[in-house]
Amino acid sequence: MANLEHLALLKKGAVRWIEWRTLNPEIEPDLSEANLIGVNLRGANLSEANLTRADLSKTKLIAANLSKANLSLANLHAAELIEANLIEANLIGSNLIEADLRAADLSEANLMGANLSGGNLISADLSGANLIGSNLIEANLKGADLSGAKLTRTNLSGANLLSANLNDSNLSLANLSRAELIGAYLYKADLHKANLSETHLSGAYICGANLSEGDLRGSDFRWTNLSKANFTGANLTGANFTGANLSKANLTGANLHGTMMPDGTIHS
Repeated sequence: MANLEHLALLKKGAVRWIEWRTLNPEIEPDLSEANLIGVNLRGANLSEANLTRADLSKTKLIAANLSKANLSLANLHAAELIEANLIEANLIGSNLIEADLRAADLSEANLMGANLSGGNLISADLSGANLIGSNLIEANLKGADLSGAKLTRTNLSGANLLSANLNDSNLSLANLSRAELIGAYLYKADLHKANLSETHLSGAYICGANLSEGDLRGSDFRWTNLSKANFTGANLTGANFTGANLSKANLTGANLHGTMMPDGTIHS
């Protein structure tokens, strides 16, 4: 349960809260299980705060400092986190459905198993973040930085990843079916056994990526750079490689039935 003194101070407004935190920098606020539905916490300093199981649905956390905060199992449904700082925050199992995280700093954050379906993460910084097993169905990650992120078993079905940076990310066993990855960067990304069926990847940079044993049926790889990519054992049935760069790519054991090759010929 939340520390009632801490909760009362927070609800007194930004000025009183800032004053208290400045005078007591060693205290980590305990706001666990607090009801903060719809509260305006714009710019609030909540760094290292305990917000476990707190209800922050529809809360305004624009430009708030939540670095190293514990938000595990917190409810952030439809919360506004535009430009918020969540560096190294713990959001394991949090509900962030339809949350507004535009340009938020989530680098190195722990989002394992978090529900971010339909969330707005345009230009968000998720570099190095732990998103293992999280739900990002139809999330908007246009231009987001996911370099080095852990995305194993993450569900990105139908997500918007246009021009996103996924260099060196781990997407093994991830679901990217029907996702939009046009112009995305996946240099040396690990997509082992990932589901990329009917995924749009035209113009993407996938040089040196591991796509072995992946489900790539019907995927659009037109004009994509796939040099040195590993397609060993992948299912490429009906994929379109028109104009793609497949130099030094490994296609050993890949299913190429009905695949459109770079020169426009269809593999039998």
